[in-house]
Amino acid sequence: MLRAPIHLQHNRARYTANRTTPCPSSAGVIVSDSSNSTNNDTESNELHLDDIEIEDLRKRVSEKWNTYPADVLPAWVAEMDFPLASPIRKILSTALDGDDLGYPIGLRATGLPDVFSERMENRYGWKTDSRMADVITDVVQGLYVSIEVLTEPGDGIIVQTPIYPPFLNAVKDTKRRLVENRLLNTDEGWRIDFDALRASIDDRTRMILLCNPHNPTARVFTEAELTELGAIACEHDLVIVSDEVHADLTFDGRKHIPIATLSPEIAERTLTITSATKAFNIPGLRCAIAHFGSKRLQQAYHSIPRHIRGGVGLLGIYATQAAWQQSQPWLDEVRAYLETNRNIVADFVAERLPNIKHHKCEATYLAWLDCTEANLSGSPASHILETQRLALNEGRTFGADFNQFTRLNFATSKRILAEALERIEKATQST
Repeated sequence: MLRAPIHLQHNRARYTANRTTPCPSSAGVIVSDSSNSTNNDTESNELHLDDIEIEDLRKRVSEKWNTYPADVLPAWVAEMDFPLASPIRKILSTALDGDDLGYPIGLRATGLPDVFSERMENRYGWKTDSRMADVITDVVQGLYVSIEVLTEPGDGIIVQTPIYPPFLNAVKDTKRRLVENRLLNTDEGWRIDFDALRASIDDRTRMILLCNPHNPTARVFTEAELTELGAIACEHDLVIVSDEVHADLTFDGRKHIPIATLSPEIAERTLTITSATKAFNIPGLRCAIAHFGSKRLQQAYHSIPRHIRGGVGLLGIYATQAAWQQSQPWLDEVRAYLETNRNIVADFVAERLPNIKHHKCEATYLAWLDCTEANLSGSPASHILETQRLALNEGRTFGADFNQFTRLNFATSKRILAEALERIEKATQST
């Protein structure tokens, strides 16, 4: 039986199965025929991704292009340099042209939970109840709220390092205890250390924070791995909070498997968080979905008042619906381009960076580089920035003892990527 946190154990309500009314098309939001939901972008998808110019990118006001001086080439934070999908651009332009920037209607009335359920079934064969999906501000918010309502200060939270830094920050900021389950760096790639995981669990371990596909190692965990992880969670009565925001960015025909699909027992203890923001490059619009595998999880999440959790802007709702319902052709083209860039990175490291180790990415557009044998002065990111004016992510922010790693964002044109890789090569020659 999945336990509730102390402050909720005496406040459970029975779930009634009354289906909510679907959102009418006159509600002022995007509603499309579900039979055509993932393929109804009829416009040309000639994105000309090779023609992206640095001069145009420097006009952007986003974090990636404004954190460093103009002489630095940024290849760090996880946003793409690619143009928007035309359906997203069109719906945002329509909203602006119509001065449509008022308050959104009720989040459930937008139909976005239904759009989420439709996409999960179409893409992953995951049949969800849209009533169990909440529209939230972003994935990181979902991590923080989940920890706050489903655990107590001092409880153990399992995190598989190296990991996206907000996972570590969320554990620290909420005064929980980090239970580090380091991934094994093997010849075949990064793997879960299940023996160490089992040994690390004590009577106050409450939760596993899962990142799949994994950031920064770019692993797509297999069904066998996820099944074993789920079995451990069931055995020790752990909640699984699964960040699946990179699910649409897998390579080589790999299929993302939502861990909640593996069994009813795993599903009922899983809170899945996802968003269109990563795959469709709209992170600044702040819109995500939290799906609850049981009513108890949803009730716990709702124990924090909605206005403390924050709201979602109208444009984020519009863009997410346009992404999931109309922009699949754009994503198919972008993902193919990213797969080519992934190959370029892997080949360059193998052929021209003998002192840097790298496992070919199975997903994402983020390459995790082990520079331990390069013997660079300081951290790799700081050395490369200082000597070659290329901004990468600091490995130490992904976990202890990863100071000699760095993360490279390859979601850019081939020409800009080539420049970035050549700068890394030059940096390794100036130690």
